[in-house]
Parts: sequence; structure tokens; C-alpha cells
Amino acid sequence: MNELLQASIFAPVARIMLALIFVIAGFNKISGYEGTQGYMSAMGVMPELLPAVIFVEIVAGLMLMVGFCTRLAAVSLAGFTLLAGFLFHFNLADQMQYILFMKNIAITGGLLMVAHMGAGAWSIDAKRDMA
Repeated sequence: MNELLQASIFAPVARIMLALIFVIAGFNKISGYEGTQGYMSAMGVMPELLPAVIFVEIVAGLMLMVGFCTRLAAVSLAGFTLLAGFLFHFNLADQMQYILFMKNIAITGGLLMVAHMGAGAWSIDAKRDMA
């Protein structure tokens, strides 16, 4: 059964779906740079970290999307997502922040599953293993 799942379309579709939120968010942070810096500062996070945040979101997101160093990308994004959840959304008294926090928890779970299962057959990782 695992071989069937590894060779299926599910793995690349799941990777792309998980990666899109990071890649899009990274580019949105570039286009709204000053606003993002202000939000980070208001939340007690050093705005000087914004270039690193953008780098992680875009680069690790693209790595996940194409299945390159997938486990590393997935673990990195899982840690990033969990940390962001606690830093920016851990206000359980606010319904919207609670929903956003739980979204981050769910995405982290999906990323940990990718880290455990690997990229699947339709990935750069799989092609490198065959070489």
C-alpha cells in the first residue's frame, strides 16, 4: 500500500498545497514590507528578522513544492509555523486568533507528515535517489 501511495499523485499535490501558503506569504511580505515590519514590531518581534522570514518562506516553500531536500524543508517550515503560531496567534480568547493558531497547528502536522513520509516518487529527491 505504501508503494501505491508513494507513486501516486497525492504526494506532489499535498506538497504544492502546503507550500503555496508559504511562497505566497513570502512574496506578500515583500510587497507589504513596511506594514509587515510594523506588525512584527507591534507583536514584540524584531522587524530586522523580516528578511530571514521572507527567505525561509520562499526558499523552503519552493523546496517543498518541487520536492528538493523535502524533509529538511518540511521540518524547517514546521518549526517556523509552530513558532509563528505562538508568537502571533496564541490569544485563545480571541476567536479569530484561535482559528489562526489552530490553522498553524494543522499545517505543522501536515509538514511533519511530509517530513516523515518523504517527498514521494514525483520529486527531485526521488530522481536524485535513482541516480
